[in-house]
Amino acid sequence: MRLHRLSVQAFGPFAGSEQVDLDALSADGLFLLHGRTGAGKTSVLDAVCFALYGAVPGARAAAAPDLRSHHAAPDLAPVVELELTVAGRRLRVERSPAWQRPKRRGEGTTTEQARTLLSEHAPGHPEAGDDGWRPLSSRNDEAAQLVTDLLGMGLAQFATVVLLPQGQFATFLRSGVAERRALLQHLFATDRFERAERWLVAERTRTATALERATAALASTAERAEHTAAEWAPEPPRTAPPVMSRWSSA
Repeated sequence: MRLHRLSVQAFGPFAGSEQVDLDALSADGLFLLHGRTGAGKTSVLDAVCFALYGAVPGARAAAAPDLRSHHAAPDLAPVVELELTVAGRRLRVERSPAWQRPKRRGEGTTTEQARTLLSEHAPGHPEAGDDGWRPLSSRNDEAAQLVTDLLGMGLAQFATVVLLPQGQFATFLRSGVAERRALLQHLFATDRFERAERWLVAERTRTATALERATAALASTAERAEHTAAEWAPEPPRTAPPVMSRWSSA
């Protein structure tokens, strides 16, 4: 997977519209995302997750209805747009979470439902527009499923394997052996490997016990067969003693 461009509007701490050219940033191979606490580093990663899956990872998912920036103009829609290449396909995902906008008539607010538009860059395709983008899906769940299928992982796996939760790396460096083990288990969901290890140990014990029992049974059977063969073996023929002649030569 390669990210090309990220655009956010009225999302998280970003009150206006911001764009990140990830191709330019990664031109030298690596780039660093840094800033003071509250500057919006995690929100950039949240925007990537939201574009891909329509949700943000971890405990922040509970605040999904509040993804819209509290500092944005009242009528500015929260929008995240991400361009990426995955499995050889250039995709563009545009998502907007549900939000409250002012009514166009009268006072109060009304709910704008979440919306999604997933497109693929396919110039020359009959369904592609003049810009070469072909719409694939406008359904929130369908778009997320298509992205999941292409990436081969869901949001939880993506957040575990690709994104390292903020603050947990420092915790890892300061922790002891037991704490590091627990943290790695949490970050990389190693419980399944431990379950596999326990299963292998149990299977080794079970098969070793079965082998011992089978070996003992085979030895017992061989011994009984040997005794039975000895009991039923025919007696060897008896040889008559030599006859002594009474006569002898003079």
